[in-house]
Formats: sequence, structure tokens, C-alpha cells
Amino acid sequence: MLDVVAENLTVEYELIRDKETLTALWDFNVTISSGEFLVVVGPSGCGKTTFINVVVGLVKATQGRILSGGKEVTGPGNDRAMVFQDYALMPWRTIRKNVEFGLELQGRLNAETSRNVEHYINLVGLRGFEESLPHELSGGMRQRVGLARALATEPKILTMDEPFGALDAMTREVMQAEFEKILSKTKQTVIFITHSIDEAISMGDRIVVMTAGPGRTKAVLEVDIPRPRWETDVRNHPRYVELRNEIWHMLQSEQQTQMARESQHN
Repeated sequence: MLDVVAENLTVEYELIRDKETLTALWDFNVTISSGEFLVVVGPSGCGKTTFINVVVGLVKATQGRILSGGKEVTGPGNDRAMVFQDYALMPWRTIRKNVEFGLELQGRLNAETSRNVEHYINLVGLRGFEESLPHELSGGMRQRVGLARALATEPKILTMDEPFGALDAMTREVMQAEFEKILSKTKQTVIFITHSIDEAISMGDRIVVMTAGPGRTKAVLEVDIPRPRWETDVRNHPRYVELRNEIWHMLQSEQQTQMARESQHN
């Protein structure tokens, strides 16, 4: 069964102060299969975050709809979870308590789910840090906590908004490899937003390239590079170079379009 379908999705925001309507997404379409890792790239302001906010039920579509498992999304649900760029951890709670938080909100914290919390803390490599506080961890470790918290609710769909964007280059590459290993075990459907072309190719099964805002689907590209990718230097793969050049030229074109619009507006 198809996990996520965006059908003719349009999202508009009313800017009260400016007395204008901002169209973030316009007639956006994409289909994501169960277990697929879909990466979304596009210029700043093209509606990438708006798209996953509609998927998780935080924002309502103005027109069109999102289907999750064949059912229309009308609000948040236990089948979907989000990992944030800024970790979104509660500084007064231990790592264990932060990972438990999603289950608490869902009213599902019991002896069995507590064992699951331990499992996911171990899975992301944080065994021994259960009673630590967030400020005692590095940025990469804090992002692992955010990932464990999302995984502990065992969602069918995991959305990730620039989750490694705040990390240094080396930690970012380590997290990419670790995350691919984790997903090979959990099998979640993933919608992953990034500004990094290299990250998109390294991690995705397919890449959606969006137009300058209002965002539409410009292209959907298959990343036909074998997995597991953490075991090889994918950047030396011939297809990697082809995809990188193709995506770079598309994004450059959209960036120029956006700059032209902004200059006309000013």
C-alpha cells in the first residue's frame, strides 16, 4: 500500500499585517511508497517545510489533500512523527524521559513501551546516557535523542526537517551513515528535507526537486546507487556525479527565477 500521496496540494497563508495572501505550495503532487526514503530539495521559501507540516497534520491544505495509508490527513496521528533540526529536547528531562515524551503524549507509556524506549536508546547508540541531561551531550548525540524519541512511537512515516543542518561536517556524515543503518532495521517511510545536494544523493531512494515558491514538483529523480551506501564512497560512483550536476543546475535555475521575482517585487 502507498504510505503517502500528495494530491494537487495547495497551501496559502493569510498575512494579516501585509493584507496579502502567501502561496507556499501550489498544485504540488508526489507519491511515496511504503518504506521509501524520499528527499525533498529546493530553494529557500519554496514550501518544503510546509509540505511535511501538512503530512504530519500541523498545517491544513487550502486545496488538495494528503493521504496516509489511504486515509486523508486531517490532523496529527500516531502513524506519523517528526524529527526537528533544533533537537526540540526538554532541558530539564533526562534522555530517557525525553525519549518517552511522545509515548506519554499518546497515553501509551507502560512496561512494554518502556522496554521499547530502552531498545531505541540502544539502537541510536546512547546506551549509558539514559540519565544524562541534554546539555551534557554533543550536538550529534542530542540529535540521536530526537531520532530515538520519534522512533519509539513506532510511526509508519518519519518526517525530518533539516535534521543534520546544525551539525559540523564530520558529525553530519557520521549521522547520515548511522541513520541509514538504523533505517535498514526499522523500515520506516521517510520524508527528508535538506539543502545539501550531497546529503540528498547519499541518503535518498528518490529526490523531489521543487520549484521556487510557490513550490511545485519540478522533477523526481531516482537515486539508482546500491545500498548500503555507508560501506562505500558513494561520491566516486558515476551516477552520483551525474545526479549532483543535474540537481545543481535545476536549483541554480530556480534560484535565478526567485531572485528575478524578488527584484521585480522590490
